[in-house]
Amino acid sequence: MNETAERLMDLAEARIREAGYRGFSFRDLAAEIGIKSASVHHHFPTKAGMAAAVARRYGDRFFELVARRHDESGDQVIAIYRSAFRSAIERDGRMCLGGMLGAQAGGLPPEIVQEIEMFFRRCIDDLSSRIGGANAVGRAFHVMAALEGGLILTRAYHDISAFDQATAGLTGSTFAVA
Repeated sequence: MNETAERLMDLAEARIREAGYRGFSFRDLAAEIGIKSASVHHHFPTKAGMAAAVARRYGDRFFELVARRHDESGDQVIAIYRSAFRSAIERDGRMCLGGMLGAQAGGLPPEIVQEIEMFFRRCIDDLSSRIGGANAVGRAFHVMAALEGGLILTRAYHDISAFDQATAGLTGSTFAVA
C-alpha cells in the first residue's frame, strides 16, 4: 500500500475511533491531506471497503501488540490486553475501533460487520487459549466486555480512573464467573 493510502487509512481510523463509521467522509479525508475526493476513490472504491480495510489493519496491529509472551500466566495475558486498551484511550482519548464499530454493527455494511466479528472472535479465541483453565471462553468474554465497557465509561466520565475501576477485578482472586 502506498503512502497516500496509508495516510488516508490513518485519518479514517482516527475518525472512526472518535465518532464511528459516520464520523468520516472521503471529502473530509481528501481535504485534510490535500487531494481530490476522486483520488480517495482511486485507493478505496467505497467507504465500506475502506472501513473494512481499516478494521483489518487495526486488528492486525492489535494482535501484534498483545502477542503471546514466553511463560505467560492467564493473569499476565489479561494484564497485557488491559494495558493495550488503557494505553490507547489514555494516549488519544479514542475508543477501540472494534468496540466503536461493534456498537454500530446493526447499521453497517456486511464487509465491515465481518471484520468486526472477526476481530472479536480473534480476541475471544486468543484470550481463552492463553488464559486456559475452566470456563476460559466465559472468562475471555468477561474480559472483553469489561475492557470495552471501561473505555465507554472513561469517555463518559472524562476520567481514566473509570477504566481502572471497571477493569480492576479482571485478574487474581477477585475474578469469578458464575
